[in-house]
Amino acid sequence: MIQTLKKLILKYQELIRYVIVGGITTAVNLGMYLLLTSTFLDPENGWQLQAANVISWIAAVTVAYILNRNVVFKSKNNVVWEMAQFYAARLATLGLEMGMTWLFVTVLGWNDRVVKLMVQFVLVISNYLLSKLVIFRDRKKPAEEEEEQQEQEESA
Repeated sequence: MIQTLKKLILKYQELIRYVIVGGITTAVNLGMYLLLTSTFLDPENGWQLQAANVISWIAAVTVAYILNRNVVFKSKNNVVWEMAQFYAARLATLGLEMGMTWLFVTVLGWNDRVVKLMVQFVLVISNYLLSKLVIFRDRKKPAEEEEEQQEQEESA
């Protein structure tokens, strides 16, 4: 049983780290949003609602980039290019978040905090796929991969 659990953890360690980092990122996003809407931004005002979303997004994305690069994907890619891609992808999902928030809160009148929490599930899945498949993928050229594989075979 313990051996099976260890194997599963090893097999899915990147996904496990992503979920933990995603939890931290979500906590930053929600915490900042609650702080803003509980103090000086009114979620009943559409513009202030979106301002709270944007500010909490900036804080969360900054934390997410640092943790995803260093903890989850352990990237060695070019920082500037990677960061630009990360923020661009997150801007796309911010648009998704803002659209969903506008629809469910402003148009349909749902509770802003319930919607904020609900939307996070869609964002976590979207952000993982973009990070895994586009942003933090290994950027080695095929020749470098072949060279690395030959070195490993020679050392074995």
